[in-house]
Amino acid sequence: MGEDMGKNVKIVELFAGVGGFRLGLDAASSDKVSYKTVWANQWEPSTTKQHAAEVYEARFGKDGFSNRNIEKVIEDDFESIPNHDLLVGGFPCQDYSVASTLKNSHGLIGKKGVLFWSIYTILKRKGDDAPNYLFLENVDRLLKSPVKQRGKDFAVMLASLSDLGYAIEWRVVNAAEYGFPQRRRRIFIVGYKKGTKQYEKIQKLTDFDNYLVKGGVLADAFPVEKEINTHEVPLEGTYADITNNFSGHKPTVSPFDNAGIMIDRKVVTGRTEALYDGPFKTLGEVLIDEKDVPEEFFIDEEKLKMWTYLKGAKKEERTTSTGHVYHYAEGAMTFPDALDKPSRTIITGEGGGGASRFKHVVLTPSGKYRRLTPIELERLDMFPDNHTELKGVSDGRRAFFMGNALVVGAIQKVGESLSKVM
Repeated sequence: MGEDMGKNVKIVELFAGVGGFRLGLDAASSDKVSYKTVWANQWEPSTTKQHAAEVYEARFGKDGFSNRNIEKVIEDDFESIPNHDLLVGGFPCQDYSVASTLKNSHGLIGKKGVLFWSIYTILKRKGDDAPNYLFLENVDRLLKSPVKQRGKDFAVMLASLSDLGYAIEWRVVNAAEYGFPQRRRRIFIVGYKKGTKQYEKIQKLTDFDNYLVKGGVLADAFPVEKEINTHEVPLEGTYADITNNFSGHKPTVSPFDNAGIMIDRKVVTGRTEALYDGPFKTLGEVLIDEKDVPEEFFIDEEKLKMWTYLKGAKKEERTTSTGHVYHYAEGAMTFPDALDKPSRTIITGEGGGGASRFKHVVLTPSGKYRRLTPIELERLDMFPDNHTELKGVSDGRRAFFMGNALVVGAIQKVGESLSKVM
């Protein structure tokens, strides 16, 4: 795609969920740069009922929306994916191992069902028309997976994007450290295709450290302390070589820190610390009035004992189904959740009335304990109130959406910074 995009940046959104990327980038639009999603895909392979797709379609319309397995779209209907300037998506964290490459138009073949390869295949098959920019999101675990070969997955991913002609920068961001209402850590990955001004800027760098703390898009979006110690990470050989040999003599330690940059397979990475002096939003600020909370979200006295037990510290003897006796210990969770701080991370199992160690519980002004409502979970991810409300979609499913979602305000910050280099 040509870099002169004028005011309109055409977006393809993959693994769209209920539209967090779209909301954030829409909010980042300005008179100078307008983000426009021209095609989006959402498919949940584990369910017959495609609730997330239904919500997405209800909020943004049917035009340019695909509710089909993206791998099938690529195989059978690739031309339906329009050319675009920016590809975005929160792809699943999976095993990116590569056994071999095949000499055909589809190029690299990874494990079937690993959805990063869908991104790779789209970029490769688009060729000269591949988007100039990438904006991807994942859990921070990506930097240190798999367990027995730390960092291998991310190394394969970086090498493959480099070979497609992209320079990459990444940062692990805890949204709460920049004033947002949830302690949610995610890795943001931004890519620039060869030929763009940002690629050329990175190509000419003599001080990669300065780029990571000042000159990069992610450093602009999320300022950091100026001190950083970096090191290089080699990305050598074929993807199969990296799969088999990455991490060398330290397979249990990832060489990737929470920030980094890569161009032409040269990787520089280091650890950054957040620098922010603005306001902080708290869990208490997103709560609705107690009188508006449906009765089923309150925890009765009888069930409160189980909640207290699950949230509390434990050191006890347990027996497996085979008769093996072992000692189990875990620390206490904050119970109820603190209202004067950002919330803990929302998990996909947040919904439902069953007692849980990880669900949020707050104490109301009247002294009652209760779970969070769907609207409150939406607010913690900075979605509009009732964005996920739809006939046939349960409260538990709405909570699942928010456990899978991202913090919209953080996406907006990246979108605003990215627009400056466009």
